[in-house]
Amino acid sequence: MDIQQGYAYHIKDEYFKLIQDKKLMSNRENGNYRPNFYAIEDVENSHIFWLIPISSQVPKFRKIIDNKMKKFGKCFTIVINYFGGDERAFLIQNAFPITADYLDHIHTVQGKPITVHSELDKLLQTNLRSALALHKKGVKLIFPDIEKIYKTMTDILQTKDTN
Repeated sequence: MDIQQGYAYHIKDEYFKLIQDKKLMSNRENGNYRPNFYAIEDVENSHIFWLIPISSQVPKFRKIIDNKMKKFGKCFTIVINYFGGDERAFLIQNAFPITADYLDHIHTVQGKPITVHSELDKLLQTNLRSALALHKKGVKLIFPDIEKIYKTMTDILQTKDTN
């Protein structure tokens, strides 16, 4: 499957069986794929994308944003904006790397892929890069073990290249 930035995807269960990180958001809820994940291409490896979970639990995450704003004066790990006509929370704090092999399908509504507007895409890219840069400096703003997951993804890509 081709991954395109600007779209949301659903993930194969195989990914979660491989990674087994308790900090990753659950892939299914009541038999449905949940959540949707927004894709941003990795700046170092074009075969790896960072997926940002998209949540419908906006009031819950609004409270978290408010608490972070009071405590730190800013919050860039959660972004509330519109997706598919509804307000959603984009959870950069739960982002993780993946390759196309583990994507099940693109998210659609009435058969049409849903995108985000370019301003939101830029904001999500900026916030993700900021969170990743701070993570590299030892400030753990992202919950999953992204170093381990990234290494797993690059190892799989290298294995594919040698076969």
